[in-house]
Amino acid sequence: MNKTRKVLAVISVQGRDQKGVVAKFATYVANRGINIEDMLQRVVGGVFIMDMLVDLRDMTDSLDELITGLLAVGRDIGMEVRVALQRTGRTKRLAVLVSREPHCLQALLELSVKGQLGGDIVAILSNHDFLKPLADDAGLIFRHHPSGVDPAQKASHLAWLLEELRLLEPDLVILARYMQILTPEIVRAFKSKIINIHPSLLPHFPGASPYRQAYESGVRVTGCTAHFVTEQLDQGPIILQDVFHINVGEDSADDVRERGLALEAQTLAKAVQYFLNEELVVLDDKVVFKPGINHFARPAGT
Repeated sequence: MNKTRKVLAVISVQGRDQKGVVAKFATYVANRGINIEDMLQRVVGGVFIMDMLVDLRDMTDSLDELITGLLAVGRDIGMEVRVALQRTGRTKRLAVLVSREPHCLQALLELSVKGQLGGDIVAILSNHDFLKPLADDAGLIFRHHPSGVDPAQKASHLAWLLEELRLLEPDLVILARYMQILTPEIVRAFKSKIINIHPSLLPHFPGASPYRQAYESGVRVTGCTAHFVTEQLDQGPIILQDVFHINVGEDSADDVRERGLALEAQTLAKAVQYFLNEELVVLDDKVVFKPGINHFARPAGT
């Protein structure tokens, strides 16, 4: 390791709360010449969450040995462990899936242009070619494979999609109003790495035409939900929800839909930013928020 410049890493630990977790990990790293620079820990609903910022420059183990050892400590006490080097120069890779609606993609592209998204969009994948001009204007790769209307065409599209995603190796898959149901194979291949925006306050009005459902039901409030995708349709862990009011007797179904589209774009973008800043932890099918990696930002060279 470089003996003059700090080599910073974040050790993230999460699992059921129990005594002695901090001591176990602190002792383990100290015994290997690793200095603890900062630490954040909290317990939420019986779940222990810890992020430990460490300096590896005087470490006596190799990086592989350290990671292997930390994973073993975690297994012994039923904790999940991740190690992420700081300032490695690697930006998270994003694959965006779209169909016909442009609003969510436009919001993501605007943040990307401003450098505020937190990751690089490496490709836009679709079952239509309607949004190709948006990708072209942004200088991004756009690929599409028609999903058609019969089962064979849909299966062909989803098989193509899985292969494309495997080649791209994204850190996050964003469903920006992509209107196909993912196969279990895709969901399992990118577990807890697929975020969808659904145009209702789940679990209310799942499935198709949720704004129409809300309008016809007479509810006074509806909204949208950003959630992780699981094999159960529209039942994944909820990240964010936002609402707007319906003026019953005054608003039309189109009014409700237009108001919802703007909110969807904002809510999906926020959820993506939270994920990329590592402010989300999924435990027991629920999303818990924690301070993100930006908390540990350090001036270069320190």
